[in-house]
Amino acid sequence: MGERGETEATGRVTIRDVAARAGVSVATVSRVLAGNYPTSAASRAKVLRAAKDLDYVANAHARALAGAGRKTIAVLLLDVVSSYYAAVAQGVEKEAAQHDRLTLVASTGADPARELALVQMMREQTAEAVVLVGGVVEDAAYRERMAQYAQSLAAAGSRLVLCGRPAPAPDVPAVVVEYDNEAGAHAVTSHLLGAGHRKIAMIGYQPGNTTGEDRVRGYLRALADHGVPRSDAVLHGVGFGQHNGDRAMRDLLDRCDGKPEFTAVFAGDDRVALAAVKVLHAYGLRVPEDISVVGYNDDPVAADMTPGLTTVHIPGEELGRTAVRLALGDTGRSQQRRQLLGTHIVIRDSVRPVTP
Repeated sequence: MGERGETEATGRVTIRDVAARAGVSVATVSRVLAGNYPTSAASRAKVLRAAKDLDYVANAHARALAGAGRKTIAVLLLDVVSSYYAAVAQGVEKEAAQHDRLTLVASTGADPARELALVQMMREQTAEAVVLVGGVVEDAAYRERMAQYAQSLAAAGSRLVLCGRPAPAPDVPAVVVEYDNEAGAHAVTSHLLGAGHRKIAMIGYQPGNTTGEDRVRGYLRALADHGVPRSDAVLHGVGFGQHNGDRAMRDLLDRCDGKPEFTAVFAGDDRVALAAVKVLHAYGLRVPEDISVVGYNDDPVAADMTPGLTTVHIPGEELGRTAVRLALGDTGRSQQRRQLLGTHIVIRDSVRPVTP
């Protein structure tokens, strides 16, 4: 008996049925559902529509989805050292446990290729949700591949969740849980401007990284709102983290022979800020008496620094919990769902008012 006859006899929908319904080849169906080969948007739409109409996921993949992978939530972090990423992972784990799910954790090292490979691996393991945490430097090829993976996860009854980062396109079927990154940068820059600072250096972000670019936009918008010309902005982005903070701060101080015109530093994250304070001290500059410093994330190190670091608080654990809650409760898997959480400034002792 042929494949179609077998389908009619057993009631099991096959990949050939999906291909016939969509009017495409079996290979095209396989590529769309696997998400590992470029296909046109039109072909992808036809295949996903046919799979839905024929209830292909519910039948062809029922055994896989009912297996151990069905009870698994995967969370992919840029690293496992940052307190922020640890807080998000903890939120994922706590919420997953409440829903009787296991959590798998892996790190990407901010490598887009590794991230894509891990998403594909977790898809093959039939994870019920794949949660990506933190931004990467994206290009068109990366966005296209991630959109394909989101489609294939949705077709298999799973969900891609983007946590603290935007979706690669408005029509990608993913859950997007973000915090107001740009508003946080705007608020902390405005805090410095309100203290009388006009020459504010921003260091330690990563050009092209979605997280870093949002913070740059908030910084520049705050300058504009307070009448500070764009030419007075001091931007030096070499990356996040303590090593990059050390490098960026030394670069700026060496350019001016240790006598900076700027009176404040907005560090891209708290580890950048920690490094900046150490370098400023090494150059004989006091914080905040000579240079004020603010950070971002509100890592535990921010409260332990001397002086205590003024920074932006990100609700890391709540981001993780919300990501899992929305992914497991989401029924409209073909649509994109978004939720935005707020940020706020935590004021400590690292900013000194200045007078004109």
